[in-house]
Amino acid sequence: MRNAQKIFAVAIATTLMFTSAVVQAQSKIATIRAAELVQSSPQFKSGQAQMKSEFDKRKSDLEAEAKKLGEDLQKFKREQDVMSADARSKMEKDLNTRRIDFDYKQRQFGEDFQKRDRELSESMMAKIKDVVVTVAKEKGVDVVVQDPVYVGPGIDITEDVLKKLQAAK
Repeated sequence: MRNAQKIFAVAIATTLMFTSAVVQAQSKIATIRAAELVQSSPQFKSGQAQMKSEFDKRKSDLEAEAKKLGEDLQKFKREQDVMSADARSKMEKDLNTRRIDFDYKQRQFGEDFQKRDRELSESMMAKIKDVVVTVAKEKGVDVVVQDPVYVGPGIDITEDVLKKLQAAK
């Protein structure tokens, strides 16, 4: 009885493997080079320009504030010995408060930048994915593989996707 179960299990496994091989042999597969699509797409370039315009002013403001704070710290170090105790204490508190505020603004800038970059990247990847699906359907492709190690000629649809992305922009 056990031998019959083993034979039956082997027969089912063999049938499944054969069926899978037949299905794979009939499937049309294409590939894309994702990094090239992202870097070459006009959507990526537009997103970079948008990020630059959104964050350049804040970045330059932070750089100016850092420079001013550094200059004021140097001035305080040079003059602290000739200052009264009250003036030195007041200046230390002021500089410390400004440094804490600056650190907060810098952290907030980094977080905002990363959040916006992630939002734009997700939006861009969704657009690219839609175009990949469209091109795959047009070419009758069943499976699209991203960034394979080796691709034979005629399987890569990256250029077709890129042309559609450029036309959509």
